[in-house]
Amino acid sequence: MNVWTRRVVIGTAAVSMALSVAACGKAGNGAKGGGGDGKTIGLLLPENKTTRYETFDRPLIEAKIKALCSDCQVKYNNADQDTQNQKKQFDALITQGVKVIILDAVDFKATKSWVNQAAKQGVKVIAYDRLAEGNLSAYVSYDNEKIGRLQGQALVKALGDKAKDSNVVMINGSPTDPNMPFFKKGAHSVLDKAVKKISYEQDIPDWSPDEANKKMSAAIDSLGKDNFQGVYSGNDGMAGGIITALKKQGISVPVGGQDAELAGLQRILKGDQAFTIYKQIKPQADTTAEIAVKLLKGEKIGSLTDRKVDSLSGEVKGIPAKLYDAQIVTKANIKDTVIKDKVYTASQICAGDVKKACEAAGIK
Repeated sequence: MNVWTRRVVIGTAAVSMALSVAACGKAGNGAKGGGGDGKTIGLLLPENKTTRYETFDRPLIEAKIKALCSDCQVKYNNADQDTQNQKKQFDALITQGVKVIILDAVDFKATKSWVNQAAKQGVKVIAYDRLAEGNLSAYVSYDNEKIGRLQGQALVKALGDKAKDSNVVMINGSPTDPNMPFFKKGAHSVLDKAVKKISYEQDIPDWSPDEANKKMSAAIDSLGKDNFQGVYSGNDGMAGGIITALKKQGISVPVGGQDAELAGLQRILKGDQAFTIYKQIKPQADTTAEIAVKLLKGEKIGSLTDRKVDSLSGEVKGIPAKLYDAQIVTKANIKDTVIKDKVYTASQICAGDVKKACEAAGIK
């Protein structure tokens, strides 16, 4: 598998954010005015419960746009998991004359009318991370079904020789996230053949760690403490809530997530979480920024998109797309993946009660 290097340093990301905001002036919630001069790109992200969006996606996209177009501006908003709020943010960008919008949708189905109306007005919309509905100009994400397969494979490996006799609980992500069905499909394609049974399965609105905690507690009450041997979690944030519920009942079984969040990596080192999925955000963010600038300048984007995809409804065919790969991360390869690629430093990961676990894993 090709592993795309993601060279991100938190300090650099913070500096990039500061530079971008300083250059943009009006970026941020409630930005108004201007934007009709062909130098402004809208950036709409869905939520901040998942740490990646504010820590990586936003500063990386802003920094790359600035590097490619020194006099370009970015008008940024986060929807805080509220579809109506995101629609208002989207409409405001159109009113302000913004001609290119990078959209990571809260609810992909809700975007159809927005995106189609924008296209009629000559506004180019790039679906970022999640495939929105409507007449899109481009889509940049990951091979999400493959990510689900990787999650399934990692959980089977964590179960070891007992996999065939194991019952598994599945706590999936938000049903309004178009990526979630692909994660689920990929995971099921592996688990359904490799384990005894999926004994309990729930989708979690908003990818909420608190709700995942409640559903895990409900699963324990329903199945009993000894009647499941592993837990699939849609992402690392929910894995944290799941593991808290398991610990409260004195249960220790493999739990896996996704996103290579700092807290997830720390749980892996301490032995609380079995694995995560490392998605290379920097190339995804950089490519999206490059596409946005090219669209702003009226240039072709074929060199940046290597495939075509259809919308999930099937109504829009042949959307130019770029889909990146991902990698399983366990205690054994944290050092050679996220630390090597400078996503997090060893000192960030090994803080507090993780220090001894890092030393045991050979991380200094």
